Amino acid sequence: MLIKRKEGIAGRARLQGIAAGLASGVLDRRTFLRRSGLVAGAGAAIGLMPLGSVRKAQAGPKIVGAPTEVKKNICTHCSVGCTVIAEVQNGVWVGQEPGWDSPINRGSHCAKGASVRELVHGDRRLKYPMKLVNGEWQKIEWDQAINEIGDKMLEIRAKSGADSVYLLGSAKFSNEGGYLFRKFAAFWGTNSIDHQARICHSTTVAGVANTWGYGAMTNSYNDIRNSKTIVFMGSNAAEAHPVSLQHILTGKEINRANVFVLDPRFTRTAAHATEYVRFRSGTDIAVIWGMLHHIFNNGWEDKQFIAQRVYGMDQIRAEVAKWTPEEVERVSGIPGEQLKKVAETFAKQKPSTFIWCMGGTQHTVGTANVRAYCNLLLATGNVGSYGTGANIFRGHCNVQGATDIGLDITSLPLYYGLVEGAWKHWARVWDVDYDYLQARFDEVPAKAGRPARTRKQNMELPGIPWTRWFDATLAKPDDVDQRDTVKGVVIMGHGGNTIPRMTEMVKGLEALELLVVADPHPTTFSAISERKNGTYLLPACTQFETSGSRTASNRSLQWGEQIVKPIFESKDDYEIIYRLSKKLGFADLMFKNIKVENNRPVPEDILREINRGGFSTGYSGQSPERLKAHMKNQGKFDLVTLRAKKDEPEVGGDYYGLPWPCWGTPQIKHPGTHTLYNTNLHVKDGGGTFRARFGVVYEEKQPDGSVKNVNLLAEGSYSLGSELTDGYPEFTYGVLKKLGWDKDLTEAELATINKIGGNNPDGVGWAVDLSGGIIRVTLEHGVMAYGNGKARAVAWNLPDPVPVHREPIYTARPELVAKYPTRPDGRQFRMANLGFSIQKAAVDKGLAKQFPIILTSGRLVEYEGGGEETRSNRWLAELQQDMFVEVNTSDAAERGIKDGGWVWVTGPENGSKARMKALVTDRVGKGVAFMPFHFSGWFQGVDQRSKYPKGADPIVLGESVNTITSYGYDPVTGMHEGKVTLCQIQTA
Repeated sequence: MLIKRKEGIAGRARLQGIAAGLASGVLDRRTFLRRSGLVAGAGAAIGLMPLGSVRKAQAGPKIVGAPTEVKKNICTHCSVGCTVIAEVQNGVWVGQEPGWDSPINRGSHCAKGASVRELVHGDRRLKYPMKLVNGEWQKIEWDQAINEIGDKMLEIRAKSGADSVYLLGSAKFSNEGGYLFRKFAAFWGTNSIDHQARICHSTTVAGVANTWGYGAMTNSYNDIRNSKTIVFMGSNAAEAHPVSLQHILTGKEINRANVFVLDPRFTRTAAHATEYVRFRSGTDIAVIWGMLHHIFNNGWEDKQFIAQRVYGMDQIRAEVAKWTPEEVERVSGIPGEQLKKVAETFAKQKPSTFIWCMGGTQHTVGTANVRAYCNLLLATGNVGSYGTGANIFRGHCNVQGATDIGLDITSLPLYYGLVEGAWKHWARVWDVDYDYLQARFDEVPAKAGRPARTRKQNMELPGIPWTRWFDATLAKPDDVDQRDTVKGVVIMGHGGNTIPRMTEMVKGLEALELLVVADPHPTTFSAISERKNGTYLLPACTQFETSGSRTASNRSLQWGEQIVKPIFESKDDYEIIYRLSKKLGFADLMFKNIKVENNRPVPEDILREINRGGFSTGYSGQSPERLKAHMKNQGKFDLVTLRAKKDEPEVGGDYYGLPWPCWGTPQIKHPGTHTLYNTNLHVKDGGGTFRARFGVVYEEKQPDGSVKNVNLLAEGSYSLGSELTDGYPEFTYGVLKKLGWDKDLTEAELATINKIGGNNPDGVGWAVDLSGGIIRVTLEHGVMAYGNGKARAVAWNLPDPVPVHREPIYTARPELVAKYPTRPDGRQFRMANLGFSIQKAAVDKGLAKQFPIILTSGRLVEYEGGGEETRSNRWLAELQQDMFVEVNTSDAAERGIKDGGWVWVTGPENGSKARMKALVTDRVGKGVAFMPFHFSGWFQGVDQRSKYPKGADPIVLGESVNTITSYGYDPVTGMHEGKVTLCQIQTA
């Protein structure tokens, strides 16, 4: 454990003395050094300055006279996308600065970003492949590791099927690495491939995409400077995304913007708000419906926007009518007048933006929460223009890109889904036979009264979410909808302390025949269980030691160049995936159109393959050359609009990072899309409409049982310069022919369409047209290839078409369960979801009395994700050395808990318990507790340090909050209920 050398007060006093000397007159350098106690040649004195002092970061030593290379990459922590500038001498990273020209971070870093160089120089990195043998870690060679892992995977496949090997990717991958791993899963023959988005924003993607077309942030961090009203709900950007706050606070100052923070905890973001609103965790829908109750009752909604661009708002209005101010206060705790003020400001002082993060998504009603947020935006017309929108702050450096690129149990790359047409599209892109890919999947026999499943059916079935992998390991074979239970797990870049029910997760680890962890650090997986054999650790390098693109939360792609070669014996993700695919026998097919140099696939070639197939989401225009030009010319992009002037060489007219959708092929030079669904711009200029992805007409059932055909296309709303001045469906070649626009296709484009369509070229749609011709032609005519539809206030394909408030599985208000129960038990994602039964049992047993405190969780500014990298970074580890729980002063007094004292936190399931320090504070309300989720290395009071490979244990260890968090899963995505459970806290 680290001990701080000295408290910051003395350091500040010393700096005040230095400042006083400066104030007394103009000082030359020599006088300043003398008065400050620093003399020329005494550089060691700088290292003696106490914490709290402000001093230059010493990255050196630099070699005098040696040539220095300057390279750019992207911070590997949160999703803001800050540029890191590295100085390299003789292959060594010797200096670091933030990207001064980057329009995203413009010369700023948070604590994590400022210390990323340490990730490459860190002495606690995993240095070589290791294998667990009879409980002891042994060093092995790469060839041995790949051969043994591959042999075991093939053995499991022969015995139990391809689905019995679970693949977990990472939001730390580059886009190219994530794409390769998804492609690897397809060639292996499973859809059980996932990554961090499952546990942070899978409900966002489902909720937003099912509202207006795409599941992503609609605007940009920079665009929030244009907002007049900013609402945060379940987002603590000041700690989770610190650099983003420069844009928010600038908007607050310049626009005198209203900033409301709605959160169960008074966060650092709340400290910047014009008003803080505390509410009970898990009642987001009640709060949003309460806002809309005031908006509808007072006529503050945007009636024209709703009429032209929204389907189903009347049904929302009917549900909202139930949520009177009195009922909202009873359920959520927010007084009616306070919520009315928020609602009126949001509706009237526009443009308004709504920002959320995991506080809103990690619930059994996570998808419904997101749909409610979207409905608030639709009702007030606050989407599709500058300063408005759903600004969804993603957590990891490439969690947006990794989701886009297909590390998802429900889809192939770029949201094509798993239907036959999607598989045939990617088979064409990969230049392999569709039948070959189908043959890679398992047949599933009939079991437990369920019918057998063919390879084709299994190929089109979503996999098991990462939140449930251990259930699929511990379950009886008949209880899992695949050939057998999970026997092996291959993990690349994901912490082991990140999902609830860790007591069960540990049992799942111990039941596995094979566990592979590829990561710069060993991670929690290596130390948390009593495994003795069958575990392999592969040293993967960081993204600073390789090259490739990553997608920031605002959808901008940025290319990171390799700063230094992989250190120790580490290898990048591309090489690891290639070596494993070669061992498994499908490398030749998988990489037939991707150049491989010294066992390393070339990332530029991988991105070009993504471009060739990524038309559905506009990942088609961002060629490596265009992205590299943007990184070279960062200073030419406007700070607020993110656009370069049209006469700028190389990047003229582009939006920074070519934010997707960047339509068509790279050759047509679409500028990217800064603001989704913005009809005020021409589509060639980044404009757009809501997607017509839900059809043209919906057969809506009426109260009397009859059916009414309802128009789902926009009415009187269209993009600037559109030749179609009303709503229109998605484009196919057949639609082009009806309009007479098919004559605008080139011969080559037409030939490609005919080849894809075979006997039915008219059915070839814009998203599978590998020529890009349909998109190009529609852009020329000013229309969107994906159509011009209405957003859906009501999503008829979801379990709750109109979002409904439902109490958490473990609720502190059991008297509300009868009126607001969770959804009935069911089966989703190959397994049973028993939330209703567990909620009922919790109420019947009176668990709310035994565990009376609501437990929630979140981020710290010092650490990231599961914390393995950042807690191994000496500069960050010094700042936060202990796991803690925030306890309200009243709750602490009742229990005799002292600030800084040790406590036991116990949970409602499996006798779970965790030992940590108490932080007594009124940041949390009475009956509420908060824990950061970055810690691991202790388990139920026992220090696990001895189980890590020697020298690779993180500097700081602590209990994981997910030892306490409990059962509960969103039926749409499998998202866990990580933001609200119950606990008890007592002195240790």
